Amino acid sequence: MLTKVFGSAVFGVEATTITVEVNVAIGVGYHLVGLPDNAIKESNYRIAAALLNNGYRIPGKKITLNLAPADLRKEGSAYDLTLAIGILAASGQIKSEHLERFIIMGELSLDGSLQPIKGALPIAIKAKEEGFKGFILPKENAKEAAIVAGLEVYGVANIAEVIDYFDKETPLERMVVDVREEFYKSLDFPEFDFSDVKGQESIKRCMEIAAAGGHNIILIGPPGAGKTMLAKRLPSILPPMTLHEALETTKIHSVVGKIKNKGLMSQRPFRSPHHTISDVALVGGGAYPQPGEISLSHNGVLFLDELPEFKRGVLEVMRQPLEDREVTISRARFTVTYPSSFMLVASMNPSPGGYFNDPDAPVSSSPAEMQRYLSKISGPLLDRIDIHIEVTPVPFDKLSEDRKGEESVAIRKRVTKARELQTLRFAELENVHYNAQMGVKQIRVYCELDADSKTMLKNAMERLNLSARAYDRILKVARTIADLENSEKVVSNHIAEAIQYRSLDRDGWLG
Repeated sequence: MLTKVFGSAVFGVEATTITVEVNVAIGVGYHLVGLPDNAIKESNYRIAAALLNNGYRIPGKKITLNLAPADLRKEGSAYDLTLAIGILAASGQIKSEHLERFIIMGELSLDGSLQPIKGALPIAIKAKEEGFKGFILPKENAKEAAIVAGLEVYGVANIAEVIDYFDKETPLERMVVDVREEFYKSLDFPEFDFSDVKGQESIKRCMEIAAAGGHNIILIGPPGAGKTMLAKRLPSILPPMTLHEALETTKIHSVVGKIKNKGLMSQRPFRSPHHTISDVALVGGGAYPQPGEISLSHNGVLFLDELPEFKRGVLEVMRQPLEDREVTISRARFTVTYPSSFMLVASMNPSPGGYFNDPDAPVSSSPAEMQRYLSKISGPLLDRIDIHIEVTPVPFDKLSEDRKGEESVAIRKRVTKARELQTLRFAELENVHYNAQMGVKQIRVYCELDADSKTMLKNAMERLNLSARAYDRILKVARTIADLENSEKVVSNHIAEAIQYRSLDRDGWLG
């Protein structure tokens, strides 16, 4: 007897429906075809034990299972439940008339309980697109899949519940999620707040500008100056995610299995990989392609602490994602694209010893050592970082103050207002949404300078020996400063402040 059951494979951040054809005939054998990986090939042992422990069995006949399309590689243990239900239906142990209406996925334990799967959200989206009535999956993934309106989602704890649903029509409990209510209810404020930061007013101002314009930023300072503390608080002043951004972000995190027992992600992600990370772990890819850290930072912040300690090759692979806001991974047999629109926040010591710009500490590194240390960061990568700011340690009298600093919620209001101005300004442009994304054409139109501003910028570039790459970056940052002041034009005081934020372009740093 031939039976068809439906599962799904996730490729990149999109799903493809997999038809599992099960044929039970006279003979002996168990044949699984259709490019399964080792985890799927081992499924017969898990299925046999799970069925036996729930009063069923794999029939002693010739069983052929085909995962179609047969030319697409399938991986993971999430097909256990699909295959088990197909075997039971094809051998006549359960009814099969309603199977074609459902996507069925789940990893089986030996007692028949179900373990969570990866990619439930993209699978649910595809199931809705292809007209399936429902999606049966492990209970831990039900809330995530139920985000998709118009699809019946049933979270189950054991294979026995699925068997009873198809064979005895025992109803399953449907998971229902009000997406908008879930989204706005979970807009809790982040754990870290700028009010916890003592002193550092100029750095807070710089972070506010970076958040308002979506600018990449690098913090340069000695150990203990507060670089990591400041970076962790940046997401708290970014504008709240839109519903569309939340769905995009949840979809990526779903693919790597990070949404167990959760619904929609409403907080902007903050990712902080260690400097020993490989280029594949950062960008994504692998034998079975998975999103990397930069895609997991999509719509959020990627923090690279101790930037010069990262391998040169790892940093260089970031150049395309920073420019294009997406990652394209090409192999001989496939090409995968992951979204990666994130804010880069990097930190570094100013010298190998760490205390070059600390007025209270001696300089222990020679000029040659400092140049070698700083040159680990390539010019093309620095080209994509708009703001460089020096961070100095907070003096004791500031640390011991009882007065709290300005709360993140107040800063976020100013940042959001500035972003709204930019959204209106770039409404007719497809790939530009905030100031950091402006190209040369947009800079010439929206950052036009008066005579005083031009003179100031010319003098600064000559006196400070600023590089040519600093010119457009200064104009972009000045445009953001003007937006925070609700100023239509960029004037000299905006330029003057923006010039301060190019430390690494000055003579004496990178030369």
